[in-house]
Amino acid sequence: MIKAAVLIEEGLNRPYSDSQPLQVLPLELGKAEGRNVKVRVEVAGVCHSDLSVVNGSRSRPRPMAIGHEGSGVVVEIGDEVSTVEIGDHVAFTFQPHCGECDLCVVSNGERCRPALTANENGTLIDGSTVFTDGEKPVHHHSGVSAFAQQTIVHESSVVVIDDDVPFEIGAVLGCAVTTGGGAVKNAGRLQPGEVVAIVGAGGVGVSAGLVARALGASRVDIVDLSEEKRQMVKELGFDGVFSPDDVPENEYDVVVEAAGVAPALENALKLLRPGGRVVSVGLPHPSSTISVNYLDLVFKNKSIVGSYHGSGNLLEDIETYIQLWREGVLPLEKLISRRLKLEDLNDAFDRLTDATVIRQLVMIGNGTND
Repeated sequence: MIKAAVLIEEGLNRPYSDSQPLQVLPLELGKAEGRNVKVRVEVAGVCHSDLSVVNGSRSRPRPMAIGHEGSGVVVEIGDEVSTVEIGDHVAFTFQPHCGECDLCVVSNGERCRPALTANENGTLIDGSTVFTDGEKPVHHHSGVSAFAQQTIVHESSVVVIDDDVPFEIGAVLGCAVTTGGGAVKNAGRLQPGEVVAIVGAGGVGVSAGLVARALGASRVDIVDLSEEKRQMVKELGFDGVFSPDDVPENEYDVVVEAAGVAPALENALKLLRPGGRVVSVGLPHPSSTISVNYLDLVFKNKSIVGSYHGSGNLLEDIETYIQLWREGVLPLEKLISRRLKLEDLNDAFDRLTDATVIRQLVMIGNGTND
């Protein structure tokens, strides 16, 4: 038996610390078979994508063992696994891939058809579920289910990291850093000396800002509605920190929108100088739409691009970010606002909703590299 945080009902009233949408339950966990691997989870990050499932804006099958950002140690492998070994330290990735479908071939596995279907259905990429509550199956979240003492994932859902990389750093690499950093590096095509604004100072947004600075942006400004959040990021050494009402317009080469709401994306376009690029990584409600000044878009040669999971080669990007972290120019430790236990997750989602944290980490194992 293992313990896991299970979402029983979505869209419950806040505060979640009262309504308790997540329950920490004892679950049975099957064996790692075929191309699947079993991982002992050490650290898991609390991301807005998790909150989107809890609050119902991205409805998923339930009950579901949620969590998609984390790190741990491989403890069992199926007989068809070829990319990891028992004892490997790994970071999870929420976009598994079969390696064979048409979208895998053209996207480095980032938009795999079977994986997209599996993530929507709450299964592993082979269609299976391996958690059970008694005789009742429990669904997977994004092929990972990281808020658990152990989990089983497809081998493409983990990336091996060096043993000396702390599990806390490994956890944020799999989502916050690859998503935010890739928005700047890959989708935004940042060039040294360019000026960058980040709209939305959560884990993904702040990661984007840290990566932009590490890659040679001449200026990185942060924009956020929350006064408390603005005070937090001021301590991280960014060049400017603004509310949406105060940020200068027509000044930025690259703007990363990481807030996940339509007004943020609309305002992000106003910040661009001619020829600038807006990269949207926020995950809005499915019904959200935006209004764009058509003439401004064309006449000033602006562009809007969506970016999911970093828009690049995951293995190469994670190696790049680890190297920048080793060199001391990408201080990923600054993302961490709070460390907590599995039993504290409902309160963690309240804090995330209230925009009072950057990244919260659930310390599931001992959190050390021993």
